[in-house]
Amino acid sequence: MSPTPLRLGVAGLGTVGTGVLRIVRQKANLLAARSGRPIEIVAVSARTRDKDRGVPLDPYAWEDDPVRLATRDDVDVFVELMGGSDGPAKAATEAALAAGKDVVTANKAMLAIHGQALAAQAEAEGRVIRFEAAVAGGIPVIKALTEGLAGNEITRVMGVMNGTCNYILTRMESAGLPYEEVFEEANALGYLEADPQLDVGGIDAGHKLSLLASIAFGTQVAFDDVELEGIGDVTIEDIRRAADMGFRIKLLGVAQMTGRGLEQRMAPCLVPAQSPLGQLEGGTNMVVLEGDHVGQIVLRGAGAGEGPTASAVMGDVMDIARGVRLSTFGQPAAELAAAKPAKAAMPAPFYLRMKLLDKPGALAKIATILGQSGISIDRMRQYRHDDTTAPILIVTHTTPRAALDEALTAMEGLDVVAEAPVAIRIESV
Repeated sequence: MSPTPLRLGVAGLGTVGTGVLRIVRQKANLLAARSGRPIEIVAVSARTRDKDRGVPLDPYAWEDDPVRLATRDDVDVFVELMGGSDGPAKAATEAALAAGKDVVTANKAMLAIHGQALAAQAEAEGRVIRFEAAVAGGIPVIKALTEGLAGNEITRVMGVMNGTCNYILTRMESAGLPYEEVFEEANALGYLEADPQLDVGGIDAGHKLSLLASIAFGTQVAFDDVELEGIGDVTIEDIRRAADMGFRIKLLGVAQMTGRGLEQRMAPCLVPAQSPLGQLEGGTNMVVLEGDHVGQIVLRGAGAGEGPTASAVMGDVMDIARGVRLSTFGQPAAELAAAKPAKAAMPAPFYLRMKLLDKPGALAKIATILGQSGISIDRMRQYRHDDTTAPILIVTHTTPRAALDEALTAMEGLDVVAEAPVAIRIESV
């Protein structure tokens, strides 16, 4: 007797959806051999039916309504690749679970906002939600946390999780171009979301960080508690000065549990240029996981694109085909603690860039304020100045952010500061 096929209904036939269709068509024998049963697509849904997607749709039933697709009797797994935190994606996912279907999704926004409720519904229905493709494209970081590192207490999750931002920052450095020019270049190349702020504002990466933090620390997803700062204020001067001091600037996500609560921040940071994160180029993603027994694990790979993301989708499909059943966030939804949010207060070194008026004693006034706030200077450089101002770069020793904020506020009242200082955290990696 031949094994029963696992039947998929795929909603959303954009880049990732068509990639899934290609894998299932081209790798049918390999998928069956590795999972122990055939994998079939029986029905699909998308906004437009007649668009040329480069793959034939004739073998599949068509549904205009993704909710109808999600509840078809001949669908075992609903594959949601439409995107959007609400609307059809959420409605179809809820309908699929209620109809007794498992769900595979790449929808980070939906899970970051509604993940707890959807996980509870899935468990009440005896179903699973898998979402490897929602975080870091083809990098199997969800599987690493829920399976490979399950015997560890995770101490920190950190990473570059938005390839568009990493492309912009590395392109600014390599070409010596300002942010605005590289932003327009990335937009012309199609790298930016329809709402670019999702990328450059850190929102997309913040969604991903909140999902990883939930798994890593056994907490309910708390995207609203992520401290977000985008890359729009990073200048070519910052990139050049940071490089001169041995650092590179990355949009870095960091989550860690402290005695005060869960810190989650997504913001530009300096990292050592020779570190794995510092050497990350272009649109590549990297996630660093730290556990009490395993130490540090570094996962690097393509963070977006048809092949990598479709690969992650199929990894989840294969687990379901093999009978692997895991709670959505690694443990039952009812056992996930409500995270107590904590602002990033862990001491760290900071990069300070400022422009001072070329007056006697100007630098001494800055040093005095830093000293009064308990901040010591590790390194300092003064660059070629014009007739009236002098650019100054300071790297502090480890200091609490609150002390730095106190010093920055005091500097605003000085008569020697020509421009508000720029402060960027230096992260140890």
